[in-house]
Amino acid sequence: MNQPANLRANAGEKLSAQTAFLALLRRLHFYIGLFVGPFIFVAALTGTLYVLTPQFENYLYADALFTDSQGASQPLSRQTEAAINVAGVNPKIYAVRPAPERGDTTRVMFSDPQLGASKSRAIFIDPVTLAVKGEMTVYGTSGILPFRTWLDDLHRGLLLGDIGRVYSELAASWLWVAALGGVVLWFTGRRKPRTSRKLSEKIEKQQRSRHWHSTLGVILLAGLLFFSATGLTWSQWAGDNIGVLRAYMGWMTPAVKTSLSPELVAAPADEHAEHHAHMADMPDMPGMDMSGDVMPAAPATVAVSTLTFDGVVQAARASGIEAHRIEIRPAYTAGKAWTVTEVDRSWPTQVDAVSVDPASLQITDHVRFADFPLLAKLTRWGVDAHMGILFGVWNQVILVAFGTGLCAMIAWGYRLWWLRRQGDAGSSSPAITLLQTWKRVPFALQCPIALVTLGLAISLPVMGGSLLIFLMIDIVRWQRQKKALKTASALS
Repeated sequence: MNQPANLRANAGEKLSAQTAFLALLRRLHFYIGLFVGPFIFVAALTGTLYVLTPQFENYLYADALFTDSQGASQPLSRQTEAAINVAGVNPKIYAVRPAPERGDTTRVMFSDPQLGASKSRAIFIDPVTLAVKGEMTVYGTSGILPFRTWLDDLHRGLLLGDIGRVYSELAASWLWVAALGGVVLWFTGRRKPRTSRKLSEKIEKQQRSRHWHSTLGVILLAGLLFFSATGLTWSQWAGDNIGVLRAYMGWMTPAVKTSLSPELVAAPADEHAEHHAHMADMPDMPGMDMSGDVMPAAPATVAVSTLTFDGVVQAARASGIEAHRIEIRPAYTAGKAWTVTEVDRSWPTQVDAVSVDPASLQITDHVRFADFPLLAKLTRWGVDAHMGILFGVWNQVILVAFGTGLCAMIAWGYRLWWLRRQGDAGSSSPAITLLQTWKRVPFALQCPIALVTLGLAISLPVMGGSLLIFLMIDIVRWQRQKKALKTASALS
Protein backbone atom coordinates (compact mmCIF):
# COMPACT_ATOMS: atom_id res chain seq x y z
CA MET A 1 0.00 0.00 0.00
CA ASN A 2 1.31 3.40 -0.90
CA GLN A 3 2.07 5.63 2.03
CA PRO A 4 1.34 9.33 1.68
CA ALA A 5 4.54 11.29 1.31
CA ASN A 6 3.62 13.45 4.27
CA LEU A 7 3.57 10.37 6.51
CA ARG A 8 6.96 9.09 5.44
CA ALA A 9 8.63 11.84 7.39
CA ASN A 10 10.50 11.14 10.59
CA ALA A 11 8.32 10.12 13.49
CA GLY A 12 9.20 13.22 15.42
CA GLU A 13 8.31 15.63 12.65
CA LYS A 14 5.08 17.53 13.29
CA LEU A 15 2.35 17.71 10.70
CA SER A 16 -0.30 20.36 10.31
CA ALA A 17 -3.65 19.55 11.91
CA GLN A 18 -5.31 19.34 8.48
CA THR A 19 -2.67 17.03 7.02
CA ALA A 20 -2.74 14.73 10.03
CA PHE A 21 -6.54 14.59 10.10
CA LEU A 22 -6.75 13.86 6.37
CA ALA A 23 -4.18 11.09 6.75
CA LEU A 24 -6.30 9.52 9.51
CA LEU A 25 -9.47 9.91 7.42
CA ARG A 26 -7.76 8.43 4.37
CA ARG A 27 -6.65 5.38 6.32
CA LEU A 28 -10.12 4.88 7.82
CA HIS A 29 -11.75 5.30 4.40
CA PHE A 30 -9.42 2.65 3.02
CA TYR A 31 -10.29 0.16 5.73
CA ILE A 32 -14.03 0.74 5.34
CA GLY A 33 -13.70 0.09 1.63
CA LEU A 34 -11.48 -2.96 2.04
CA PHE A 35 -13.37 -4.75 4.81
CA VAL A 36 -16.93 -3.34 4.72
CA GLY A 37 -17.06 -2.74 0.96
CA PRO A 38 -18.08 -6.35 0.15
CA PHE A 39 -21.00 -6.16 2.57
CA ILE A 40 -22.15 -2.84 1.12
CA PHE A 41 -21.83 -4.35 -2.35
CA VAL A 42 -24.02 -7.34 -1.42
CA ALA A 43 -26.61 -5.07 0.23
CA ALA A 44 -26.73 -2.84 -2.86
CA LEU A 45 -26.98 -5.80 -5.23
CA THR A 46 -29.70 -7.65 -3.32
CA GLY A 47 -31.61 -4.42 -2.72
CA THR A 48 -31.53 -3.70 -6.44
CA LEU A 49 -32.87 -7.17 -7.21
CA TYR A 50 -35.64 -6.63 -4.66
CA VAL A 51 -36.91 -3.39 -6.19
CA LEU A 52 -36.74 -4.88 -9.69
CA THR A 53 -39.20 -7.66 -8.96
CA PRO A 54 -42.73 -6.32 -8.13
CA GLN A 55 -43.85 -6.66 -11.74
CA PHE A 56 -42.17 -10.06 -12.03
CA GLU A 57 -43.97 -11.20 -8.88
CA ASN A 58 -47.29 -10.11 -10.39
CA TYR A 59 -46.46 -12.20 -13.45
CA LEU A 60 -45.23 -15.17 -11.41
CA TYR A 61 -48.36 -15.31 -9.23
CA ALA A 62 -50.87 -13.94 -11.77
CA ASP A 63 -53.24 -16.90 -11.37
CA ALA A 64 -53.72 -16.07 -7.67
CA LEU A 65 -53.64 -12.27 -7.88
CA PHE A 66 -55.92 -11.62 -10.84
CA THR A 67 -59.23 -12.84 -12.29
CA ASP A 68 -61.08 -12.50 -15.60
CA SER A 69 -64.52 -12.92 -14.04
CA GLN A 70 -67.12 -10.36 -15.05
CA GLY A 71 -70.01 -9.12 -12.94
CA ALA A 72 -70.75 -7.62 -9.56
CA SER A 73 -68.59 -8.54 -6.58
CA GLN A 74 -70.08 -10.63 -3.81
CA PRO A 75 -70.29 -9.13 -0.29
CA LEU A 76 -66.99 -9.27 1.58
CA SER A 77 -68.59 -11.54 4.18
CA ARG A 78 -69.29 -14.19 1.54
CA GLN A 79 -65.77 -13.88 0.13
CA THR A 80 -64.37 -14.37 3.62
CA GLU A 81 -66.65 -17.35 4.20
CA ALA A 82 -65.39 -18.94 0.99
CA ALA A 83 -61.82 -18.72 2.27
CA ILE A 84 -62.80 -20.14 5.69
CA ASN A 85 -64.43 -23.14 4.01
CA VAL A 86 -61.07 -24.24 2.58
CA ALA A 87 -58.79 -23.03 5.38
CA GLY A 88 -59.05 -26.15 7.54
CA VAL A 89 -60.11 -26.78 11.12
CA ASN A 90 -60.75 -23.75 13.36
CA PRO A 91 -59.06 -21.17 11.13
CA LYS A 92 -58.27 -17.79 12.68
CA ILE A 93 -58.46 -14.79 10.39
CA TYR A 94 -55.55 -12.42 10.82
CA ALA A 95 -56.65 -9.83 8.25
CA VAL A 96 -58.64 -9.39 5.06
CA ARG A 97 -57.65 -7.24 2.09
CA PRO A 98 -60.58 -6.74 -0.29
CA ALA A 99 -59.89 -6.64 -4.02
CA PRO A 100 -58.71 -3.05 -4.65
CA GLU A 101 -59.68 -2.94 -8.34
CA ARG A 102 -61.86 -4.88 -10.75
CA GLY A 103 -59.86 -7.88 -11.91
CA ASP A 104 -58.02 -8.27 -8.59
CA THR A 105 -58.64 -10.99 -6.04
CA THR A 106 -59.48 -10.64 -2.35
CA ARG A 107 -56.80 -11.76 0.08
CA VAL A 108 -57.95 -13.50 3.28
CA MET A 109 -55.01 -14.05 5.64
CA PHE A 110 -55.00 -16.62 8.44
CA SER A 111 -52.75 -16.86 11.47
CA ASP A 112 -50.31 -19.75 11.46
CA PRO A 113 -47.82 -19.86 14.36
CA GLN A 114 -45.59 -22.21 12.37
CA LEU A 115 -44.87 -19.48 9.82
CA GLY A 116 -43.15 -17.13 12.28
CA ALA A 117 -43.50 -13.42 12.93
CA SER A 118 -45.12 -11.16 10.34
CA LYS A 119 -46.03 -14.08 8.06
CA SER A 120 -49.52 -15.40 7.43
CA ARG A 121 -51.28 -17.91 5.22
CA ALA A 122 -53.20 -16.13 2.48
CA ILE A 123 -56.07 -17.57 0.46
CA PHE A 124 -56.96 -15.63 -2.68
CA ILE A 125 -60.67 -15.46 -3.55
CA ASP A 126 -62.34 -14.40 -6.79
CA PRO A 127 -64.71 -11.65 -5.56
CA VAL A 128 -67.26 -12.44 -8.30
CA THR A 129 -67.40 -16.24 -8.40
CA LEU A 130 -66.01 -16.93 -4.88
CA ALA A 131 -63.59 -19.44 -6.42
CA VAL A 132 -60.30 -20.07 -4.65
CA LYS A 133 -57.58 -18.73 -6.96
CA GLY A 134 -54.54 -19.66 -4.92
CA GLU A 135 -52.90 -20.03 -1.53
CA MET A 136 -49.45 -18.93 -0.34
CA THR A 137 -47.52 -17.33 2.50
CA VAL A 138 -47.41 -13.53 2.60
CA TYR A 139 -45.11 -11.32 4.62
CA GLY A 140 -45.40 -8.03 6.45
CA THR A 141 -47.62 -5.01 6.05
CA SER A 142 -46.45 -4.69 2.45
CA GLY A 143 -47.97 -8.13 1.75
CA ILE A 144 -45.10 -9.40 -0.38
CA LEU A 145 -45.32 -12.93 -1.75
CA PRO A 146 -42.84 -15.83 -1.40
CA PHE A 147 -40.35 -14.85 -4.12
CA ARG A 148 -39.87 -11.28 -2.85
CA THR A 149 -39.94 -12.52 0.74
CA TRP A 150 -36.93 -14.67 -0.14
CA LEU A 151 -35.18 -11.67 -1.70
CA ASP A 152 -36.05 -9.56 1.34
CA ASP A 153 -34.52 -12.17 3.66
CA LEU A 154 -31.45 -12.29 1.42
CA HIS A 155 -31.08 -8.53 1.45
CA ARG A 156 -31.67 -8.18 5.19
CA GLY A 157 -29.75 -11.15 6.57
CA LEU A 158 -28.28 -13.37 3.83
CA LEU A 159 -30.93 -16.01 4.67
CA LEU A 160 -29.20 -16.56 8.03
CA GLY A 161 -31.87 -15.11 10.33
CA ASP A 162 -30.91 -12.72 13.11
CA ILE A 163 -27.23 -13.65 12.88
CA GLY A 164 -27.16 -12.62 9.25
CA ARG A 165 -28.60 -9.21 10.06
CA VAL A 166 -25.19 -8.23 11.42
CA TYR A 167 -23.97 -7.91 7.82
CA SER A 168 -26.61 -5.37 6.81
CA GLU A 169 -26.15 -3.39 10.02
CA LEU A 170 -22.39 -3.34 9.43
CA ALA A 171 -22.95 -1.98 5.92
CA ALA A 172 -25.45 0.68 7.06
CA SER A 173 -23.28 1.72 10.03
CA TRP A 174 -20.22 2.53 7.91
CA LEU A 175 -21.84 3.65 4.66
CA TRP A 176 -22.41 7.24 5.75
CA VAL A 177 -18.88 7.51 7.20
CA ALA A 178 -17.36 6.24 3.95
CA ALA A 179 -19.53 8.62 1.92
CA LEU A 180 -18.77 11.78 3.90
CA GLY A 181 -15.11 10.86 4.34
CA GLY A 182 -14.73 10.20 0.63
CA VAL A 183 -16.26 13.57 -0.26
CA VAL A 184 -13.88 15.36 2.14
CA LEU A 185 -10.89 13.56 0.60
CA TRP A 186 -12.12 14.35 -2.90
CA PHE A 187 -12.69 18.03 -2.12
CA THR A 188 -9.31 18.52 -0.44
CA GLY A 189 -7.40 16.66 -3.14
CA ARG A 190 -9.07 17.90 -6.32
CA ARG A 191 -7.04 21.16 -6.56
CA LYS A 192 -3.64 19.51 -6.64
CA PRO A 193 -1.57 20.89 -9.53
CA ARG A 194 -1.23 18.61 -12.51
CA THR A 195 2.26 17.59 -13.55
CA SER A 196 3.35 18.32 -17.10
CA ARG A 197 5.47 15.21 -17.42
CA LYS A 198 4.09 12.08 -19.02
CA LEU A 199 2.69 9.64 -16.50
CA SER A 200 3.33 5.93 -16.57
CA GLU A 201 0.56 3.60 -17.72
CA LYS A 202 0.10 2.29 -14.17
CA ILE A 203 -0.30 5.80 -12.72
CA GLU A 204 -2.79 6.70 -15.44
CA LYS A 205 -4.84 3.61 -14.57
CA GLN A 206 -4.79 4.61 -10.92
CA GLN A 207 -5.95 8.12 -11.72
CA ARG A 208 -8.78 6.87 -13.93
CA SER A 209 -9.94 4.49 -11.22
CA ARG A 210 -9.74 7.25 -8.60
CA HIS A 211 -11.66 9.62 -10.88
CA TRP A 212 -14.56 7.24 -11.45
CA HIS A 213 -14.64 6.09 -7.83
CA SER A 214 -14.74 9.63 -6.44
CA THR A 215 -17.09 10.98 -9.13
CA LEU A 216 -19.65 8.28 -8.46
CA GLY A 217 -19.28 8.89 -4.72
CA VAL A 218 -20.08 12.59 -5.10
CA ILE A 219 -23.02 11.90 -7.45
CA LEU A 220 -24.50 9.28 -5.13
CA LEU A 221 -23.80 11.13 -1.87
CA ALA A 222 -27.41 12.01 -1.02
CA GLY A 223 -28.53 8.45 -1.71
CA LEU A 224 -25.69 6.98 0.33
CA LEU A 225 -26.69 9.05 3.35
CA PHE A 226 -30.38 8.27 2.85
CA PHE A 227 -29.93 4.51 2.62
CA SER A 228 -27.51 4.47 5.52
CA ALA A 229 -30.01 6.31 7.74
CA THR A 230 -33.06 4.28 6.71
CA GLY A 231 -31.08 1.05 6.84
CA LEU A 232 -29.99 1.77 10.41
CA THR A 233 -33.61 2.21 11.53
CA TRP A 234 -34.23 -1.38 10.35
CA SER A 235 -31.12 -2.79 11.99
CA GLN A 236 -31.07 -5.05 15.02
CA TRP A 237 -29.08 -3.11 17.64
CA ALA A 238 -28.73 0.40 16.23
CA GLY A 239 -32.42 0.28 15.27
CA ASP A 240 -33.39 -0.41 18.88
CA ASN A 241 -31.29 2.57 20.01
CA ILE A 242 -32.92 4.78 17.40
CA GLY A 243 -36.33 3.60 18.60
CA VAL A 244 -35.45 4.56 22.17
CA LEU A 245 -34.35 8.00 21.00
CA ARG A 246 -37.54 8.51 19.01
CA ALA A 247 -39.66 7.50 22.00
CA TYR A 248 -37.75 9.82 24.32
CA MET A 249 -38.10 12.75 21.90
CA GLY A 250 -41.77 12.03 21.22
CA TRP A 251 -41.20 11.23 17.55
CA MET A 252 -43.14 7.96 17.45
CA THR A 253 -45.79 7.29 14.83
CA PRO A 254 -49.37 7.54 16.13
CA ALA A 255 -51.30 4.26 16.29
CA VAL A 256 -55.02 3.68 16.24
CA LYS A 257 -56.45 2.70 19.61
CA THR A 258 -58.02 -0.76 19.64
CA SER A 259 -59.05 -0.96 23.27
CA LEU A 260 -62.66 -0.06 23.96
CA SER A 261 -61.68 1.06 27.47
CA PRO A 262 -61.47 4.86 27.43
CA GLU A 263 -58.63 5.01 30.01
CA LEU A 264 -56.15 3.04 27.89
CA VAL A 265 -53.93 4.73 25.30
CA ALA A 266 -52.71 3.05 22.12
CA ALA A 267 -49.04 2.13 21.92
CA PRO A 268 -47.14 3.91 19.12
CA ALA A 269 -46.88 2.17 15.77
CA ASP A 270 -43.59 0.79 14.46
CA GLU A 271 -42.97 1.16 10.72
CA HIS A 272 -40.31 -1.56 10.95
CA ALA A 273 -42.29 -4.04 13.03
CA GLU A 274 -42.16 -6.70 10.34
CA HIS A 275 -38.35 -6.60 10.51
CA HIS A 276 -38.18 -6.65 14.31
CA ALA A 277 -40.74 -9.42 14.87
CA HIS A 278 -42.76 -7.14 17.12
CA MET A 279 -45.64 -8.70 18.98
CA ALA A 280 -47.98 -6.06 17.61
CA ASP A 281 -47.38 -7.34 14.11
CA MET A 282 -47.54 -11.05 14.94
CA PRO A 283 -50.30 -12.65 12.87
CA ASP A 284 -51.85 -14.34 15.90
CA MET A 285 -52.14 -11.10 17.86
CA PRO A 286 -53.93 -8.58 15.65
CA GLY A 287 -54.56 -5.12 17.04
CA MET A 288 -52.98 -5.77 20.43
CA ASP A 289 -52.39 -2.77 22.70
CA MET A 290 -49.30 -3.17 24.88
CA SER A 291 -50.49 -0.60 27.43
CA GLY A 292 -49.58 -0.42 31.06
CA ASP A 293 -46.74 -1.88 33.12
CA VAL A 294 -48.62 -4.98 34.31
CA MET A 295 -50.00 -7.59 31.95
CA PRO A 296 -53.75 -7.77 32.61
CA ALA A 297 -55.65 -10.99 33.00
CA ALA A 298 -56.42 -12.73 29.73
CA PRO A 299 -59.70 -11.27 28.36
CA ALA A 300 -62.51 -13.51 27.24
CA THR A 301 -62.40 -14.61 23.64
CA VAL A 302 -65.26 -13.80 21.31
CA ALA A 303 -66.40 -15.41 18.09
CA VAL A 304 -65.90 -13.51 14.85
CA SER A 305 -68.82 -13.40 12.46
CA THR A 306 -68.05 -12.95 8.78
CA LEU A 307 -71.10 -10.68 8.49
CA THR A 308 -69.30 -8.16 10.70
CA PHE A 309 -66.79 -7.50 7.91
CA ASP A 310 -69.50 -5.88 5.78
CA GLY A 311 -70.64 -3.56 8.56
CA VAL A 312 -67.13 -2.63 9.68
CA VAL A 313 -66.02 -1.71 6.15
CA GLN A 314 -69.20 0.33 5.60
CA ALA A 315 -68.63 2.23 8.84
CA ALA A 316 -64.97 2.88 7.93
CA ARG A 317 -65.88 4.16 4.49
CA ALA A 318 -68.47 6.49 5.99
CA SER A 319 -65.83 7.88 8.37
CA GLY A 320 -63.43 8.85 5.58
CA ILE A 321 -61.38 5.75 4.74
CA GLU A 322 -61.15 6.32 0.99
CA ALA A 323 -58.17 4.30 -0.29
CA HIS A 324 -58.88 1.38 -2.60
CA ARG A 325 -56.31 -0.73 -0.76
CA ILE A 326 -57.46 -1.40 2.79
CA GLU A 327 -56.90 -4.08 5.41
CA ILE A 328 -59.45 -5.20 8.00
CA ARG A 329 -58.24 -6.87 11.20
CA PRO A 330 -60.83 -8.53 13.44
CA ALA A 331 -60.57 -8.73 17.22
CA TYR A 332 -60.91 -12.04 19.01
CA THR A 333 -61.01 -10.68 22.55
CA ALA A 334 -63.73 -8.84 24.43
CA GLY A 335 -63.18 -5.13 24.81
CA LYS A 336 -61.23 -4.82 21.56
CA ALA A 337 -62.18 -2.94 18.41
CA TRP A 338 -61.70 -4.05 14.83
CA THR A 339 -59.36 -1.93 12.70
CA VAL A 340 -59.58 -0.79 9.11
CA THR A 341 -56.31 0.59 7.75
CA GLU A 342 -55.40 2.12 4.41
CA VAL A 343 -52.36 0.29 3.04
CA ASP A 344 -51.65 2.33 -0.09
CA ARG A 345 -48.14 3.57 0.65
CA SER A 346 -47.49 5.09 -2.77
CA TRP A 347 -47.72 8.82 -3.41
CA PRO A 348 -49.90 10.44 -2.14
CA THR A 349 -49.61 8.27 0.95
CA GLN A 350 -52.88 6.82 2.25
CA VAL A 351 -52.34 5.13 5.61
CA ASP A 352 -55.24 6.46 7.70
CA ALA A 353 -56.75 4.01 10.17
CA VAL A 354 -59.93 3.68 12.20
CA SER A 355 -61.03 1.35 14.95
CA VAL A 356 -64.63 0.14 14.93
CA ASP A 357 -66.68 -1.32 17.76
CA PRO A 358 -67.88 -4.63 16.24
CA ALA A 359 -71.10 -4.58 18.27
CA SER A 360 -72.32 -1.04 17.61
CA LEU A 361 -70.27 -0.35 14.45
CA GLN A 362 -69.33 3.01 15.92
CA ILE A 363 -65.93 4.56 15.16
CA THR A 364 -63.92 4.58 18.40
CA ASP A 365 -60.68 6.14 17.12
CA HIS A 366 -59.41 7.71 13.92
CA VAL A 367 -55.75 8.29 13.05
CA ARG A 368 -55.07 10.46 10.00
CA PHE A 369 -51.75 10.61 8.20
CA ALA A 370 -52.28 14.34 7.66
CA ASP A 371 -52.10 14.79 11.44
CA PHE A 372 -48.85 12.83 11.88
CA PRO A 373 -45.88 14.76 13.29
CA LEU A 374 -43.43 15.77 10.57
CA LEU A 375 -40.78 13.26 11.65
CA ALA A 376 -43.34 10.44 11.62
CA LYS A 377 -44.29 11.42 8.06
CA LEU A 378 -40.64 11.54 7.02
CA THR A 379 -40.11 8.11 8.57
CA ARG A 380 -43.08 6.68 6.68
CA TRP A 381 -41.89 8.18 3.40
CA GLY A 382 -38.31 7.12 4.04
CA VAL A 383 -39.28 3.50 4.67
CA ASP A 384 -41.45 3.37 1.55
CA ALA A 385 -38.86 5.10 -0.65
CA HIS A 386 -36.23 2.65 0.62
CA MET A 387 -38.49 -0.22 -0.46
CA GLY A 388 -39.17 1.32 -3.86
CA ILE A 389 -42.93 1.77 -3.49
CA LEU A 390 -43.39 5.48 -2.69
CA PHE A 391 -43.28 6.80 -6.26
CA GLY A 392 -44.09 3.60 -8.10
CA VAL A 393 -42.04 2.79 -11.18
CA TRP A 394 -39.99 5.99 -10.92
CA ASN A 395 -38.96 5.01 -7.41
CA GLN A 396 -37.82 1.64 -8.79
CA VAL A 397 -35.85 3.28 -11.61
CA ILE A 398 -34.05 5.61 -9.20
CA LEU A 399 -33.18 2.78 -6.82
CA VAL A 400 -31.91 0.55 -9.63
CA ALA A 401 -29.71 3.38 -10.93
CA PHE A 402 -28.44 4.06 -7.41
CA GLY A 403 -27.76 0.40 -6.62
CA THR A 404 -25.95 -0.14 -9.90
CA GLY A 405 -23.89 3.01 -9.38
CA LEU A 406 -22.96 1.99 -5.84
CA CYS A 407 -21.79 -1.44 -7.01
CA ALA A 408 -19.73 0.22 -9.76
CA MET A 409 -18.22 2.70 -7.28
CA ILE A 410 -17.11 -0.14 -4.99
CA ALA A 411 -15.66 -2.03 -7.97
CA TRP A 412 -13.64 1.04 -8.99
CA GLY A 413 -12.42 1.38 -5.42
CA TYR A 414 -11.18 -2.21 -5.40
CA ARG A 415 -9.48 -1.71 -8.74
CA LEU A 416 -7.69 1.34 -7.33
CA TRP A 417 -6.58 -0.68 -4.30
CA TRP A 418 -5.30 -3.50 -6.50
CA LEU A 419 -3.29 -1.16 -8.72
CA ARG A 420 -1.74 0.50 -5.69
CA ARG A 421 -1.04 -2.87 -4.12
CA GLN A 422 0.93 -3.92 -7.21
CA GLY A 423 2.94 -0.74 -6.93
CA ASP A 424 3.76 -1.49 -3.30
CA ALA A 425 5.30 -4.89 -4.00
CA GLY A 426 8.84 -3.53 -3.66
CA SER A 427 8.11 -1.05 -0.85
CA SER A 428 10.68 -1.02 1.96
CA SER A 429 8.52 0.85 4.48
CA PRO A 430 6.11 -0.78 6.94
CA ALA A 431 2.44 0.06 6.56
CA ILE A 432 1.01 3.11 8.28
CA THR A 433 -1.65 2.06 10.79
CA LEU A 434 -4.70 3.85 12.13
CA LEU A 435 -3.03 4.25 15.51
CA GLN A 436 0.04 5.81 13.91
CA THR A 437 -2.04 8.32 12.00
CA TRP A 438 -4.04 8.94 15.17
CA LYS A 439 -0.85 9.79 17.10
CA ARG A 440 0.09 12.38 14.49
CA VAL A 441 -3.20 14.24 15.00
CA PRO A 442 -2.84 17.24 17.36
CA PHE A 443 -4.21 16.71 20.86
CA ALA A 444 -6.78 19.47 20.35
CA LEU A 445 -8.37 17.32 17.63
CA GLN A 446 -7.85 13.98 19.35
CA CYS A 447 -10.27 14.80 22.18
CA PRO A 448 -13.36 15.61 20.07
CA ILE A 449 -12.59 12.74 17.67
CA ALA A 450 -12.34 10.33 20.60
CA LEU A 451 -15.62 11.56 22.11
CA VAL A 452 -17.47 11.29 18.79
CA THR A 453 -16.02 7.83 18.18
CA LEU A 454 -17.06 6.65 21.65
CA GLY A 455 -20.58 8.00 21.20
CA LEU A 456 -20.95 6.31 17.81
CA ALA A 457 -19.54 3.03 19.14
CA ILE A 458 -22.20 2.99 21.87
CA SER A 459 -25.05 4.07 19.60
CA LEU A 460 -23.97 1.83 16.72
CA PRO A 461 -22.56 -1.28 18.43
CA VAL A 462 -21.66 -3.08 15.21
CA MET A 463 -19.61 -0.07 14.13
CA GLY A 464 -17.80 -0.04 17.47
CA GLY A 465 -17.01 -3.76 17.34
CA SER A 466 -15.82 -3.63 13.75
CA LEU A 467 -13.59 -0.64 14.52
CA LEU A 468 -11.79 -2.72 17.15
CA ILE A 469 -11.32 -5.46 14.56
CA PHE A 470 -9.89 -2.91 12.12
CA LEU A 471 -7.36 -1.83 14.71
CA MET A 472 -6.32 -5.38 15.56
CA ILE A 473 -5.90 -6.35 11.91
CA ASP A 474 -3.99 -3.14 11.21
CA ILE A 475 -1.58 -3.64 14.11
CA VAL A 476 -0.97 -7.33 13.40
CA ARG A 477 -0.29 -6.59 9.75
CA TRP A 478 2.10 -3.77 10.63
CA GLN A 479 3.97 -5.92 13.14
CA ARG A 480 4.37 -8.77 10.66
CA GLN A 481 5.62 -6.48 7.91
CA LYS A 482 7.98 -4.71 10.28
CA LYS A 483 9.39 -8.06 11.46
CA ALA A 484 9.87 -9.22 7.86
CA LEU A 485 11.73 -6.01 7.02
CA LYS A 486 14.05 -6.45 10.03
CA THR A 487 14.78 -10.04 9.01
CA ALA A 488 15.53 -8.98 5.45
CA SER A 489 17.79 -6.17 6.70
CA ALA A 490 19.73 -8.56 8.96
CA LEU A 491 20.30 -10.99 6.06
CA SER A 492 21.49 -8.30 3.69
